[in-house]
Amino acid sequence: MSPLLSGGCLRAVWARARDARLLVPHRGASGGPGCARDPPTGAGLLRGELDRFGGVSVRLGALDCLDAAAFQRALQASVQQWRSAGRVAAWLHVPILQSALIAPAAALGFRFHHAEADSATLTLWLGEGPSRLPGYATHQVGVAGAVFDENTGKILVVQDRNKSKNLWKLPGGLSEPGEDLGDTAVREVFEETGVRSEFRSLLSLRQQHRHPGAFGKSDMYLVCRLQPRSFAIRLCPHECLRGAWLDLATLAADAGATPITRRAARLLLYGHREGFDKVDLTADTLPAVHTGLLYKLYHRELPGRYKVPAGAE
Repeated sequence: MSPLLSGGCLRAVWARARDARLLVPHRGASGGPGCARDPPTGAGLLRGELDRFGGVSVRLGALDCLDAAAFQRALQASVQQWRSAGRVAAWLHVPILQSALIAPAAALGFRFHHAEADSATLTLWLGEGPSRLPGYATHQVGVAGAVFDENTGKILVVQDRNKSKNLWKLPGGLSEPGEDLGDTAVREVFEETGVRSEFRSLLSLRQQHRHPGAFGKSDMYLVCRLQPRSFAIRLCPHECLRGAWLDLATLAADAGATPITRRAARLLLYGHREGFDKVDLTADTLPAVHTGLLYKLYHRELPGRYKVPAGAE
């Protein structure tokens, strides 16, 4: 939706924005929607977008000229109208250039929900009882790539640069927004070592809480089994001190490797000897309930007789 407009600059902007992008004229104001007349200051309601959970979202424009006092009056009137309409929550998206509007919103009970590089999102619970709004950024997701060469029995490991204790570990890093886990593993391995690889399966998942490196939030760390497509190591000088292809059985018992690396090596050793179907969690792509979206579901491989056509679940 287009940004909302109001306040002291309304006269100058009104002729340019006759569709009243910020304020829906109050029923008591003269004229109607689209009239090229200045409505009384604060006489409008903020225009928002309804969501399927019974909430309403208002998005402010980064460059719109907004008067804080008039905005607060319009927001207060809008909150009253939303409550009367049975809305359960209000979401206010404020660009960083409109940060002056955060204080007026906070005075009406809005609180921070989350912030990104150039905007902050505030919320106000309008329903009965305690707020049931979901939290934000409770976890960070890290992914490691266990690149195992079945022909030689060797696995790719690195040592981080600038660590007080340099142990062998699997290359990896944080997953980017919108990035599948397997793609993160492949990308991180290449960025750190120059080795190209292909995703085969998910091996393990670690959950840890109050993680110092995650700003005190919870941390999810997943290990993926990758198949190498190249073998020459070209280390990233900023991240890695050393890199090597080590014998898998040796690494599984090496005290010079991190505990999670030794455990991943033992899983790979078991899978290599007994069949990777014993340890692999493979991924299926299924349609999500949100129209047009898909999701990845990781699990042990199902026998063919238990499978159903995609979308029939």
